Amino acid sequence: MAGRDVECRIAMRRGQRRRLCRQDSEEQLLHWVEKAKAHIRAKVEHPFRVLKQQFGFQKTKLRGMAKNHCKMMVLAGLTNLYLARNRLLAMAA
Repeated sequence: MAGRDVECRIAMRRGQRRRLCRQDSEEQLLHWVEKAKAHIRAKVEHPFRVLKQQFGFQKTKLRGMAKNHCKMMVLAGLTNLYLARNRLLAMAA
């Protein structure tokens, strides 16, 4: 990557971000940018936590690509239903 203009877009760790709060206004701007990155990441990571913890999809066995793909799609659908369960129950009541 030498000679290329590369920008790091990985979010900072919480401890590093907390240290930014105590410094000048330029650092405060960086703090808010990092907070926005963390907010987006949390929205993206939550369904994967449900998939792994609630449905036990920690590891996959070597069953073939078609079977693993099918299982993953079914679990993704179940995850969507699980995350929307409160809204669905409110509509049914």
